[in-house]
Amino acid sequence: MADRRLQVFHAVAKHGSFTRAAEHLYMTQPAVTFQIKQLEEHFDTRLLDRGHGKITLTPAGELVLAYAERILGLSAELDSRVSELTDELAGQIKVGTSTTIAAYWLPAILEGFKRKYPRVLPRVVVGNSKLTEDSVAARDLDIGLIEIVTEQHAIERRSAARDELMVICSPDHPLAKFDKLTAKDLIGHPFIDRDPGNGIRQIADEFFEAAGIAGSEINLCAELGSLATIKQLAAAGLGFAIASDRAIRRDVAEGRLAAIRLEPRIYTPLEVILPRDKFRSRLITAFADYVCEEFARMARDKDAVS
Repeated sequence: MADRRLQVFHAVAKHGSFTRAAEHLYMTQPAVTFQIKQLEEHFDTRLLDRGHGKITLTPAGELVLAYAERILGLSAELDSRVSELTDELAGQIKVGTSTTIAAYWLPAILEGFKRKYPRVLPRVVVGNSKLTEDSVAARDLDIGLIEIVTEQHAIERRSAARDELMVICSPDHPLAKFDKLTAKDLIGHPFIDRDPGNGIRQIADEFFEAAGIAGSEINLCAELGSLATIKQLAAAGLGFAIASDRAIRRDVAEGRLAAIRLEPRIYTPLEVILPRDKFRSRLITAFADYVCEEFARMARDKDAVS
């Protein structure tokens, strides 16, 4: 319901780029440029300085941004309040998620939620846990699903469940013969690590540190953001990796990977995070509650099978 020009201006100011704003709004870049031009003509002043590949706000732009945030927030609240007069949840929800949760937890969650509320439109952004955490703190997302415990004051967190982390490797790898592995057992073997900012990488680092093993002692052979690629390299015998149980279950069952428990056992948290002190619609609250329940249910089902 809010002025589209304000929505576009807010996106450009927040993302610092016409291109990223266009991607975020699912618009073309010329359309974004046109909307900004229209807004500047309306106020008869320049709102953005464009130079050296960087966009900055003019003093007038700073003022417009402050009011735009208030106007857009009130508009979203109005839409939500009116929709809540009906029994059916509807509307858009912006969800950020880590790559592992996106691949191995989120599909079942979205399927179940969409069956209950078919008029809900989820928009999902996939990145590592740190990027998702920062986007929720910046209020660019309504909700985040991550694998780290956040300490940011701008975020409200709910600990929903946890998933055990395992060593994975080729069934022919020397580590595959063990029932459990300590950090010291892993020294000397090539290690396929996750990308910086990944929640599982952080937990793995803490696992080695707790055993008194310095980073220089770890035989790092690759850093990758894609779990699918990590599993492929591990299955090919290039090294071992650490991954969550849910993400590797099918590969282990079909004989592509071996999975070995760590000693002591370690777990990745499954956290639901929300911007603190931001208006929260019934849709966002319902989705957060549903995700927490489904995380817990799926974790219990896994434990019952193990």
